[in-house]
Amino acid sequence: MNCEVCQLKELEVEHYEIREVLRCILHTIVFHRALGLVRPKDIDLELFEITYVQCGDVEVEKKIDEKIEQFISWVEKHPNKKSQICLSFYEVKNKQQSWFTNKIERLYWEQWYVNLNVTQLPKPHSGKSHHSKVLIDPGESTSEERSIRRTALEASLRDVLFQIIKFVNEKKDHVPPISEGVVYFPYEITIPSSSDSAFGMDMIKRMLQTGHPTMLS
Repeated sequence: MNCEVCQLKELEVEHYEIREVLRCILHTIVFHRALGLVRPKDIDLELFEITYVQCGDVEVEKKIDEKIEQFISWVEKHPNKKSQICLSFYEVKNKQQSWFTNKIERLYWEQWYVNLNVTQLPKPHSGKSHHSKVLIDPGESTSEERSIRRTALEASLRDVLFQIIKFVNEKKDHVPPISEGVVYFPYEITIPSSSDSAFGMDMIKRMLQTGHPTMLS
């Protein structure tokens, strides 16, 4: 099966902007790939002059929010690192049953890579002083820099939304047949591993390949 891949434009964000930016992007993708009857819900971003659409599905919101919180936890452990979040759509195929397991194969037909560069603007040095004014008022230059950077990020986020819309309108041949009564294609959201090594993924792959009953139970 042909798997189409969309690499979205990289966005430079600060820590406190991650949640809104990811909600906007992930919900936009899921909404444009929804199949059945959905109750569209317009959402106005608090940090930007942008409105996006959610499907109005509580389970979708919960799933996306859980992954965003996991990603934010990862960012806190790996500051100042570029990272990717992958939203994948797939079909489920049952492989031949054996005595110990019923293997299920996921056939991926579309993957979206959200590219973020989480930055931390320099903070004023406070030392051991408890003067709150030093922390609250970092200076006009920093405030102006934040304003310029926020405007640039808003423009880039708009570019990403247009990129999503253009992709779903142009790339249609790879979308699998629609099953009756299905509202959403199966999808998963993958975030960076809690470890920088690929050891964890290698172990999971070995478990699935060997098919040891105790490991799969």
